[in-house]
Amino acid sequence: MGGNYEKGMYNQLMEVMARLDAMEDSLRSEKREHKEDVDRLNKKIDSLTEENRLLKDDNARLRSIINNDSSNTSLPPSTDQKGGKPANAFNGRKKTERKAGGQKGHAGTTLTKSDIEEKIAAGRCRHEIRTIGKVSGQNYITKYVVDLSVEPVITEIRIFADENGKFSIPAQYRSDVTYGENVKALAVSLYSEGVMSNDRIAAFLNAAGGGELDLSEGSVYGFCRKFAGASGTSIRHLEEKLLIQDVVATDATTVTVNGEQKYIRNFSAGDTVVYHAMNSKSIEALRGLNFLGQYAGILLHDHETALYHFGTDHAECNVHIIRYLRKNTEETGNQWSDKMISLLGGMNKQRKGLMAQGAEVMPAGMIADYEEKYFSILKQGCEENKATAHKYAKQEETALLGRLKKYSHNHLLFLHDFAVPFDDNLSERDLRKAKNRQKMAGGFRKESGHEMYCSIMTIIETLKKRNMGMIENIRKLFMGTPAIF
Repeated sequence: MGGNYEKGMYNQLMEVMARLDAMEDSLRSEKREHKEDVDRLNKKIDSLTEENRLLKDDNARLRSIINNDSSNTSLPPSTDQKGGKPANAFNGRKKTERKAGGQKGHAGTTLTKSDIEEKIAAGRCRHEIRTIGKVSGQNYITKYVVDLSVEPVITEIRIFADENGKFSIPAQYRSDVTYGENVKALAVSLYSEGVMSNDRIAAFLNAAGGGELDLSEGSVYGFCRKFAGASGTSIRHLEEKLLIQDVVATDATTVTVNGEQKYIRNFSAGDTVVYHAMNSKSIEALRGLNFLGQYAGILLHDHETALYHFGTDHAECNVHIIRYLRKNTEETGNQWSDKMISLLGGMNKQRKGLMAQGAEVMPAGMIADYEEKYFSILKQGCEENKATAHKYAKQEETALLGRLKKYSHNHLLFLHDFAVPFDDNLSERDLRKAKNRQKMAGGFRKESGHEMYCSIMTIIETLKKRNMGMIENIRKLFMGTPAIF
């Protein structure tokens, strides 16, 4: 009995040990499976974490693009998104308590009685008298009405034969019927200054002439083409004047020519502006401009690096860089860019104050102090950039800091030379007409129209800058006399 009991106990022990071994193997297997599951989950978490990081960076990049507008980049106001920030919401102007309209003490531009009497005395206007009431004695009150008389005039040109019976017909009268210089001058003025299409110009002048002119769209184009061709000598004279300027501002804007993107570039200084039709903004295209090849002064522009191959020095538009500084503050929340905006504005204010006092240069000590502050802010920017959260904003901020450091001489040139403007606004204002043309007509059909427009605008805009009579001088050019020199 004792031997059987011990044997039974032994068998039970072996069974228990076998079950424990099996359970241990099962647990070991489950542990391996759980470890594999944990590893898979960890890999999934790592993958999702990386994907989330990439999505955040891409979201920051897209948000940066969406937030771009005319207030923080060089984009025109026409590209501002509807419902977003209004165009030029941050244009640097401070609101005042003054009411809209003319301010107290403003001289105004109202036409006065003395102005009219001076015009009559000088014979600049036709003077007619009309009476009201019974004419008796010399007691009357004078009132003036200024009006414009528009009526079609047909001039018959009779060309007689010489003693040999030969007729010498001037070139302008080879056709039996031609249009006079007044009609041509009005057509060119409406094309440029009025920003009207050729068909609307023809319709307007026909209506003004009581329907007797019978002017066609093709005739209007012919007038503009002839004017552009006759302006070549005047344009060369204008470029010669620009060549002797210490500073010339330049900018370029896009236009469409037969569905392709082209450019109009201008060069502006004082009372002179010249426009050029360009296929691109590349160095090769710029080398095709004779003016740039000869110019030996300072070029003021909006950081077009291709232009650094021309001229003897360069000034950067600080209003242009302020937009990017503002954009950086909005995207990163860093403080250095706001400080730089304030510093640049303070420099310009100080410079204007010195110029108003008759100073020709800024004191060297003051310049050194401003430059020290400039580079101190850039140093602060580099430190703040290390903590910038999003990759895209960090990259753009790094590029902005690098640009301000590399081109510091060009951004601060206005401190060293009072002839250099703080901004490129002169050139940008001169390009607004081209934008109006693009909106009205949607572009140009042919390259020749692109070039013709630039020639016409060179003459018209320079006439305006010099306060010269537009219609009168357009007529002179049609008659063979250069309008401007």
